[in-house]
Formats: sequence, structure tokens, C-alpha cells
Amino acid sequence: MNLIEEFNAYRSQMNDKILAEDNKVIKRIFNLDTNAYAEGTIDVKSKEMMGLACSMVLRCDDCVKYHLGKCFEVGLTKEQVFEVFSIATLIGGTIVIPHLRRAAEYWETLENQ
Repeated sequence: MNLIEEFNAYRSQMNDKILAEDNKVIKRIFNLDTNAYAEGTIDVKSKEMMGLACSMVLRCDDCVKYHLGKCFEVGLTKEQVFEVFSIATLIGGTIVIPHLRRAAEYWETLENQ
């Protein structure tokens, strides 16, 4: 199983287990997250770029992978993604660089799948 399949399978499996517990607050948080990234007055591409930049600054590798996958799905180019990387690294500082490395690797994997 490759890096992308492994990440998506684990994420899906664990989300199913978590949601099966039928916790109202967790279900509402998941629903809010889904709805926040839906098309609205701000387009989905822009929302995913914001999500990616914030995830990098917050140093959440799972979130970075998720948003990179979505950015790939909605048709962002490598140049656009690297522009987001540059903004996130500027805002977050050099501590973001290890996450930048993993993000660049994951994007490369998405492009080559």
C-alpha cells in the first residue's frame, strides 16, 4: 500500500470507529468541519488553500496530507501549492520546514500516483 492509500485507509477506518460511538458533540464537530469547506461565497479551492496553510502553521501532518489531497482533487497546480507552502512557512517560521519537507513529498506522491 502506498503513502496515500495508507493515509486514506487509516483516516477512513478511524473516522468510522469514532463516529460509531455516536457521540453527539464529535458528530457535530465532524459535520461542522465538512460544511466549513463546502462551496460558499468562498470557492472550494480557496478554502482548501487556507486549510493547507493553517495546517502547516499548526504543524498537523495529518491535516496537511488531507488538505493536499483535497487541493489535488480540486485541481491546484504544483506552483499554486508551493505558493501556499511559501506563505505558510513565512507565517509559521522555520519550525514549519520539517512539515514543508513532508508536504512536498506527499504532493510529489499525489502527482505520481
